[in-house]
Amino acid sequence: MADAPRARKLAKRISQIVASALEHEVKDPRLARVTITDAKVTADLHEATVYYTVLGDSLDAEPDHAGAAAALERATGVLRTLVGQGTGVRFTPTLTFVADTVPDDARRIDDLLARARAADAEVAALASGAVHAGEPDPYRAPREDDDED
Repeated sequence: MADAPRARKLAKRISQIVASALEHEVKDPRLARVTITDAKVTADLHEATVYYTVLGDSLDAEPDHAGAAAALERATGVLRTLVGQGTGVRFTPTLTFVADTVPDDARRIDDLLARARAADAEVAALASGAVHAGEPDPYRAPREDDDED
């Protein structure tokens, strides 16, 4: 079993090799907009999980997640060979590609924050013209004792 710093170093090297290979070696057009975001390696250094995200062509176009997943699945053997050559470890880890959900989660959180800001602005607009119910001074003044008994 390897130590954690070695696993982290190997994971970083695997992500660099895979990103470089996707850019220069693999000639699949479905992988043109794929970005490697992270990699994790198990403690025994036998399995590597590579996280990726697919960028859209423009702001309006939806990215092709299914095509990118199929292309990565097809290129796994070539990528594993390149990882083995680039790392020099005794056993080349198996590569598993997982779509990274962080950009989608960040977009969802931004939408929720925008909705909360809009609701706060609506409440502030309603409260700006509101008047208090009851007296203008809601606090009771101290009683004055009557000496007239």
